[in-house]
Amino acid sequence: MKITLLTLLFLSNFISMSEPDLSTAVPKAGISKTLFGMFPDGREADLFTLHNSAGMSAKITNYGGYIVSLTAPDKNGKLEDVTLGMTSFGDYLKGTPSLGPIIGRYGNRIANARFTLDGKEYTLAPNNNGNHIHGGPTGFDKRLWKATPIDGKEPALILTYLSKDGEEGYPGNLAVEVRYTLQKDNALRIDYKATTDKATVINLTNHAYFNLSGLKRDVLNNELMIKADQYLPTTNNQIPTGERQPVAGTPFDFTKPTTVGARINDTTNTQIQYGHGYDHCWIFTDKSKSLKLGATVYEPVSGRFMEMYTTEPAVQLYTANHLNGKLTGIGGVAYTRRFGLCLETQHFPDSPNQPSFPSTVLRPGDTFKSTTVYKFSAK
Repeated sequence: MKITLLTLLFLSNFISMSEPDLSTAVPKAGISKTLFGMFPDGREADLFTLHNSAGMSAKITNYGGYIVSLTAPDKNGKLEDVTLGMTSFGDYLKGTPSLGPIIGRYGNRIANARFTLDGKEYTLAPNNNGNHIHGGPTGFDKRLWKATPIDGKEPALILTYLSKDGEEGYPGNLAVEVRYTLQKDNALRIDYKATTDKATVINLTNHAYFNLSGLKRDVLNNELMIKADQYLPTTNNQIPTGERQPVAGTPFDFTKPTTVGARINDTTNTQIQYGHGYDHCWIFTDKSKSLKLGATVYEPVSGRFMEMYTTEPAVQLYTANHLNGKLTGIGGVAYTRRFGLCLETQHFPDSPNQPSFPSTVLRPGDTFKSTTVYKFSAK
C-alpha cells in the first residue's frame, strides 16, 4: 500500500483529534471511601475524600467528623493543605488538640461543669480547670459516627450520631446530623441539625485550624476581618463575665482587615494575657439568623483568601496559643505556636449559666439548625 503525504497528514490530524487534551481535562467531582483504621475492639473508621471539578478536595473521617485534609489553590493555582491534620488514624486515636473535629454536645466552656435547666441541676464532666469544655473528655470528637456518602457535582458526607441521655452528664437523647458539602465554588459547607426527647443545651461547631500558607509558616501575617463590634471579656480561667465590650480601641478590633500578629502580644491588655493571645468570642454586628459574612482571612504570600459565612450569632477566634511544636502533622510539619487559627462559629460560651445570653436550650419538638461555609479563592 502506497502511503502518500496527504494520507500521513490526514492520519496525523485524526489522531490529534481523537486523543483527549489531558492538560485541560476537568477533574471529576465525587466522593470515595477508604479504610482509615481500626479501633482495638475491631470497629472500623473510614476516610472519605470529596473532590469538586475545580480540583479542590476534602478528606473527612467518620471518627469524630475530623477534617483530616482540605486543599485550596493559591494565586498560581497550586493546591495545598490549608488546615492542620494528622497523617494516620492512630494519631487521632491518641488524641489531638481538636484538629478539625465536630465539637459537641456543647462547644466552648460551661462554668464549674454544671448548669440548671427547668429547676434541675446537671453536673458535667470537668476537663478544663474545673470547667467543662467542648462536650467533655469523651465528646463528639471521640465518637464513631454513621456515615452516608452522597455522590455528585457537589459531593457530600452525612454523619449521624445518637448522643444518649446522660452522656457526659447532658440530659436527653440527642439525634445529631452533620453534613459536609464540597461545593463547586471552592467552598466547604457544614450543616448541623439536631433533635431531642428531653430539654437539653446544645452548641455545635467545628474546630478546624486554618493555615492558608499551605502549612509553610505561622498565621501572624494573616489579615483578619471579623464583622463584630463587640466581644465577650472573660475571667482569668476564660469564663465570660457576662459583659459585652466594644472592640473599638482594643486589640480585639478586627472590623477592618488587620494582621493577626499586630496586637496579639499586647502585654498591657488583661484579656490578651488571660487567653495567651486570642481565645475569645466575638459577637457579630449582624444579629440575623440568615447566612451572612462573618469573617475573612487573607494570606498575602500565597494570595489565598477565605470567607466565612454563618447563621450563628458569634465566633470564637483561637490562635493556636498552646501548640508547642511537639505535634507533627501532614508532611512532617511541626505544629508550633500560632501555626493556625480557628474560627469556631457558635452561640456564646457558658450560655446555660448566663440568662442575659441568647438561649442554647433545645426542647422536644424543636429542631436545632445551623450552617457555616468556608469559601476559598485567591488574589
